[in-house]
Amino acid sequence: MSADKHHKVTQQPQLSFWQIFNMCFGFLGIQFGFALQNANVSRIFQTLGAAIDDIPILWIAAPLTGLIVQPIIGYMSDNTWNALGRRRPYFLIGAVLTTLSLFIMPHSPTLWIAAGMLWIMDASINIAMEPFRAFVGDNLPKSQRTQGYAMQSFFIGIGAVVASAMPYMLTNVFDVANTAAAGEIADSVRYSFYFGGAVLFIAVGWTMISSKEYSPEELASFEQHAKHSQSIENTNNRSHKQYQTGGIIWMVIGAIFTAAIITQDLDKQLYILSIGIFAFGPLQLFCARKLTQTSLCEN
Repeated sequence: MSADKHHKVTQQPQLSFWQIFNMCFGFLGIQFGFALQNANVSRIFQTLGAAIDDIPILWIAAPLTGLIVQPIIGYMSDNTWNALGRRRPYFLIGAVLTTLSLFIMPHSPTLWIAAGMLWIMDASINIAMEPFRAFVGDNLPKSQRTQGYAMQSFFIGIGAVVASAMPYMLTNVFDVANTAAAGEIADSVRYSFYFGGAVLFIAVGWTMISSKEYSPEELASFEQHAKHSQSIENTNNRSHKQYQTGGIIWMVIGAIFTAAIITQDLDKQLYILSIGIFAFGPLQLFCARKLTQTSLCEN
């Protein structure tokens, strides 16, 4: 392919409903694994001898892992392009590691091995999940991104509900044992993790084989086209005066709301809402200032 074709400015094509469906389907599997973790790991910890007061400490690794892994994987996937694509290498690595973690977790012989598996599982889920969020932005034009994120949310909801109820369904529908000897994890939990690992791997694999990725050159071309189109449409956007007026209105409403809380002795938690309303005003004023600066630069 010639350099001219690489730099040709083109409009990003819109995807059909089923293309968006396939692109987001992997999130069903990721959420399945995430929900199984959230709903059952505390039970596993208690089965292996953890006191209730110790469970929050054992769980602290999960959010810390997300804080560390997500920005690293996000940066790496933004700067990756190989035979598998940009995001799909991380889908594959995350899916394999999470599936293995789901299979191993219910066989943890001791509490500390289970705690270590939670850390590995959470890191693995984040490896797959973070690029999945960016996948929508890469593959969909701006006009369809809301639809893409809505589809992701749909699969998140389905995965969370079904996975959380999986031990209950196995026990009450398939008569799988929900109790076990002391120190042993019940069959309903173990089989739920096996099923979740299979669902995760199949769902992510389906997205990988059914969805394409655009090269960095194509994405740059789409971005240039979007910027050009945006510059044409700027005349229809809100003016800096509208932002200024809106900012003042939000600040006044927030101030009145805060004063009402003070004078009427309302619930103190309402301060979160009133201060948030007031704080939105300065953000609007900041947008007005940036818009004015941009207009001066263009002129």
